[in-house]
This record gives sequence, C-alpha cells and structure tokens, in this order.
Amino acid sequence: MALLVMLAGVAAAEQPAEPKPDPLVENCRAAAEYSKTHGGQQTLVLRDGKVVFEASYNGWKDGEAHALASGTKSFSGAIAAAAIEDGLLAWDEKVCETIAEWKDHARKSKITVRQLLSLTSGLDAGTVGRVPSYAEAIRAEALHEPGTRFQYGPVPFQVFGELMRRKLEPKKEGVLGYLRRRVLNPIGLRTGDWRFDEDDNPHLPSGASIAAREWAKFGELVRNRGKCGDAQVVAWEPFAECLKPGKVNPAYGLSFWLGAEGGEARVPEGFCMAAGAGKQRLYVLPSHGLVVVHFAAGGLRFKDEEFLARLLKDLPAEQPETK
Repeated sequence: MALLVMLAGVAAAEQPAEPKPDPLVENCRAAAEYSKTHGGQQTLVLRDGKVVFEASYNGWKDGEAHALASGTKSFSGAIAAAAIEDGLLAWDEKVCETIAEWKDHARKSKITVRQLLSLTSGLDAGTVGRVPSYAEAIRAEALHEPGTRFQYGPVPFQVFGELMRRKLEPKKEGVLGYLRRRVLNPIGLRTGDWRFDEDDNPHLPSGASIAAREWAKFGELVRNRGKCGDAQVVAWEPFAECLKPGKVNPAYGLSFWLGAEGGEARVPEGFCMAAGAGKQRLYVLPSHGLVVVHFAAGGLRFKDEEFLARLLKDLPAEQPETK
C-alpha cells in the first residue's frame, strides 16, 4: 500500500505544470475589448515579429484591406529617407531647387523638405479629408514664415509628391512605383487600392488601403531600424530623422506621430505611430518589441492612451541585448 502511495506521488510529480497565461495576450484581449466597445474593428499585435494576437469584430474580417486615411502619410517619411540614401534629395534641401516656380516667392523659396514633412512649411495645409492635386497643392498660399507654426493637413504631402515626381521623372519612375520598389516590395508588403488625383498621381496624405498584417510589415521595418531580416532596406541614419521630435511640435516628427492622442499621455521610449482618421493606427513600441495595428469604423470615443494602457499593463520593457 505504501508503495502504491509512493508511486502515485511520483506520477503526480511528473505531471507537467499548467502553463502560465502570457500576460501580453491577456492584455491584448483587454485592449481589443476596449476597441470593440469603442467603434473598433480589428486589433493585431506582433511581438518580435511574430503574431501573438489577432481579433476582428463589429463586422470586420481578417485579411481585408482597410482604408488607412492619414495613416498613409508615414510612407512619405520612408520615401524621403530612401531618396536621401539614393542621393535624390536632402532633408534641408530647398524645395524650390526642384519646384522652380517657388524661387522668387518670399516665403516659398525658403521651404525645406524637412519643413514639408514636419508640417511647419507655413503653407496653407488645406482641409483634412479634401486632398488637392499635386498641381493645386504647389499653388497653395504661404500663410506663415517656414519653420514657425505647425499646421496639419494634406497640402504639404501633395507638394512632397510633386517634388518626388519631378525628381523621378528623368528615371521614368512614378512616386508610387518608387515607394514599392525601394520600400514595400523588399519587405513583402502588398497594398490594396490606392487613390489618385486628377492627373493620375497617388494621394500621399490618405490614399492607401492595406490589410492589417501587411501594414504591420511597415511597422516592423521601423521597429527594426530600417531592416527586414538581414537586409538593410532603408538606411537608418536618414530614416531615424523621421522619429525625432519637431522643434515646433515635439509630438510630431517627419510624417510620424511621436505621442498618443493629444500629446499629453506618457508613452514608452521610442514610441511612434502612423495615425489616420477613424482611429486607424499603426503603433510601434521598440521598448517592448511590439508592433500593433488597430482598425476602426469611426471610433470617436476611442482614446490611444486608454487602449495602450490596457495593452501595456504591468509589461516590463525589454532589456537591450549586450554584445
């Protein structure tokens, strides 16, 4: 009898312990539930490049391409960084060196590429939701001295589109073709629809529709400092400029937001996001190894800080590798 009891004890000891639930997954569920009750449609979370959570709700389906709205804008930063690496432009280059119509204008002649993409060009930035053609954008009024005020809107990105169109014209390559060749194709990112202006130029402020897992690939490119696997797709030195706080608006870099909604909530070191109307979000959190995609159908009551608080609850930052 004693032997049977002993054997039973040994057998019990050999039973594998129940695995502890991953706290990140539990947090993802809480963040997705918050999203679901605040107009959300999908939450996708990657940790160190691997999907750890994916959920769609409120009628949305995994794999559908979603309009990014202004989430599209951050691709312009990648275009610029690649173009700098390729010797096509410089951050502090005067735009009038290419858009010659500006050379004799008191204010427009001073505008740099950096000021265009930091939204401090002084141009009338236009109305959110109404994207002008490239031709119309370069005729926008210069309301302020460059580098003095932050003004959010579509015009600077369409001006940047015209700048790149002219830079690429001798190479017989379009702006979207350049983005795909230099950035999207090397990371395997497939886009859905992309809207164009009346002259068949791609909308850079808000033209893209992309599925969540595809958009996450762009987030991984940012998290991995311009690399995809072992390949350096975009040189990090110019790309890193996109993630430095602007002098006029520290919550914005060059085509990327560097803070949560309102710019007041604390965010982890290295945080950045591409953000579009309707609460389309690509969050990049290098400190935690995370890339997060959020899609929504309006989500007017959705708050970045509330979503992120649930996602990051009690999660320690990753320790940097020592070499």
